[in-house]
Amino acid sequence: MTKKVNVVMAGLPGNMAKAVAQHLLRDERFHIVPGAALTGPDISESEIEIDGLKFSLISPDQHKKVLISLQFVVENPVVVDFTHPSAVNRNAELYCNLGIPFVMGTTGGKRDELLKTVEESLTCAVIAPNMAKQIVGFQATMHYMAATFPKVFEGYTLEIVESHQNGKADTSGTAMAMVEQPDGSPGIFNQLGIPFKKDQIRMVRDPKVQTSELGVPEEYLAGHGWHTYILRSKDGTVILRFTHNVNGRDVYALGTIDALLFLANKVEQGAKGEVFSMVDVLKG
Repeated sequence: MTKKVNVVMAGLPGNMAKAVAQHLLRDERFHIVPGAALTGPDISESEIEIDGLKFSLISPDQHKKVLISLQFVVENPVVVDFTHPSAVNRNAELYCNLGIPFVMGTTGGKRDELLKTVEESLTCAVIAPNMAKQIVGFQATMHYMAATFPKVFEGYTLEIVESHQNGKADTSGTAMAMVEQPDGSPGIFNQLGIPFKKDQIRMVRDPKVQTSELGVPEEYLAGHGWHTYILRSKDGTVILRFTHNVNGRDVYALGTIDALLFLANKVEQGAKGEVFSMVDVLKG
């Protein structure tokens, strides 16, 4: 790809959107559309500056107007969305109605409706609850285990603990993906023979618990993603533990950059009505 990818930010002044913007600004393959960034309804700030680039924060009632105007002056814009679970479906419907491809890193919302919105549109998207390539690779390995050795853990119990900064409103999409597919069908651990529901996931947001019980470093309380999956045999003689702990946001931002490049290539190839995952990005 020789042309720069024109990126519209959605989710500033959120920390994840900031991290992505900082990486994009240092990468010559991208051009962040200056002047405007989509934000939520309860943001008190009207402007934000990131590494010298100023953005006016655009409230939801102006999103459509601004995106339409950008389409007249920006060639093939792509939106990167790290907003709020409550905005997932509304934002996706807007992007699809305007024919703007997007990377959706925001978790939550009605995921089955989200996928259907894209599939019935004339655009395409990368949608993933986790943008970290290495963790996605781990999940893909677990998918392989579930498909190859179904019910191998039948009779075992499962405990899932996920810890994120206390500003994260919803249960981790990464953890939920391990127990239930976006369409509601059984997830990885269910396929492996362990009955487990999303509401059984232990969601930790209390900084005191995070430091004293889990051991999260204090400097990363404001930005981390720790996940532990513990499997126990019925008699307690066998315990398996899978853990992936991420401090900071760089690994997610770097994965988002790969997702943007992948999506831009798919758009160039004429993709329409297609939803891609981070597994597709890894393979692509």
